[in-house]
Amino acid sequence: MVSSLNFFDEPDAVQDIEQEGPAGELHLQFTLSSGTELALPAMGISEVISITTEQLTPMPNVSPLLIGAMNLRGEVVWVADLGRFLGEPTPLNLDRAEVPVIAVTDNQGLLLGMAVDSIGGMQWLESSKLEPSLDCPDEMAMFVLGEWHVAAQTLRLLNQAAIIQSSRWAA
Repeated sequence: MVSSLNFFDEPDAVQDIEQEGPAGELHLQFTLSSGTELALPAMGISEVISITTEQLTPMPNVSPLLIGAMNLRGEVVWVADLGRFLGEPTPLNLDRAEVPVIAVTDNQGLLLGMAVDSIGGMQWLESSKLEPSLDCPDEMAMFVLGEWHVAAQTLRLLNQAAIIQSSRWAA
């Protein structure tokens, strides 16, 4: 329900207007190389882009989870293979024309690019229907807030702040 001030009546008169809208919060759905379906809250996403491998600068002596750095509107952003970070055995295929990258921030303003296999789109998902993730792999479990069962698929919700602030980057 949205309240609106009616300027034609008394100044303090309020009208109630019913508005139909999607339930829940907006999330970005995407897929890892293994076919695992994941989601991130739209509010923590700075940008979703497709980059060529030429736009990635390999960096020596960094975590093997990082595939390079890129320039995002004048800012240097580290790009990680999200699947490998989450324990997937197969690295992301970089032998293709473009790689989808999700740029996310945490509550301290740190920015990280997460390379994924494909972007599925935006979905409205209700937090009240989020269930505990019972069969999540151990390497991924500390970064999963829960899961939805949408149609015949399981969609896990990731915690981008936990990913950005993880001690795995030091390894």
